[in-house]
Amino acid sequence: MKLPRRRFLHLAACAAALPATSRFAWAQTYPSRPVRIVVGVTAGGGVDIIARLFGQWLSERLGQAFVIENRPGADTNIGTEAVVRAAPDGYTLLLASASNAINATFYDKLGFNFIRDVAPIAGIMRVPSVMVVNPSVPAMTVPEFIAYAKANPGKINMASGGSGAPSHLAGELFKMMAGVGMIHVPYRGLAPALTDLLGGQVQVVFGALTSSIEYIRAGKLGALAVTTAARAEVVPDVPTMGESLPGYEASQWYGIGAPKNTPNEIVDKLNKEINAGLADPKIRARLADLGGTPLVGSPATFGKLIADETEKWGRVVKFTGAKPN
Repeated sequence: MKLPRRRFLHLAACAAALPATSRFAWAQTYPSRPVRIVVGVTAGGGVDIIARLFGQWLSERLGQAFVIENRPGADTNIGTEAVVRAAPDGYTLLLASASNAINATFYDKLGFNFIRDVAPIAGIMRVPSVMVVNPSVPAMTVPEFIAYAKANPGKINMASGGSGAPSHLAGELFKMMAGVGMIHVPYRGLAPALTDLLGGQVQVVFGALTSSIEYIRAGKLGALAVTTAARAEVVPDVPTMGESLPGYEASQWYGIGAPKNTPNEIVDKLNKEINAGLADPKIRARLADLGGTPLVGSPATFGKLIADETEKWGRVVKFTGAKPN
């Protein structure tokens, strides 16, 4: 039986529109079950704090639990690979950070390519790192610390959240520019590194301000410098590293990603809700309290940040020759 031309064209149009309609309907009902946000470090650090803050926000906005799953190891690579291998359906997300940009060069062989295999959803915040020391260290300023380190070669232990972590590379950059030697002591996350710094087992950490700010406020750790080009509003009396070492700059950032091929409709929905959180006065105040600046923008904006940071830290890794332990 031959169909009238008008009827045939109508059916063809409906068939062509079906996939898009199905995807739209899927996005409209998303999420219909709990969503995992994988965090590649131990609980308690700055990355974990940010994940839980936005996990709660998304749970309230979208009516489903956004569960934080800590999967530490290999400087976030274990958690990242778990997300890369997950189904691209929006139910497994990644709390991405500067570590992902560093790892692209720091590790010779990874089971994934971060830029290729992770879809950027939204930036959350940029935060300075801060050089913090145990109170037993006889230095109140960066120049005093440099003089102390030069007078005590090989006696200062520099802790980090792991080989290749932002806290490690920030320290390596300092060692290179200041011309000092320190022993690198990697931990499985920044939280245990700070615990040993508080206990005096190590002497210095270059860690995210989000993780150490409460210890700084309580006077339990001494803050010598922030690592960004400008001073941090939350600790305005702490100088920048560049004031003592011109040209030094390092910062950390956080955002949300998903496995590649996650439907654009879901990516856009999550981006919209995260940006709404970044506009919320209470969340903005919390981020400011942690020393962070919101990273409002589209998925493409976040993707450009990732690409730029991957290129920058790639140059630092190659110049310093830093390698996994």
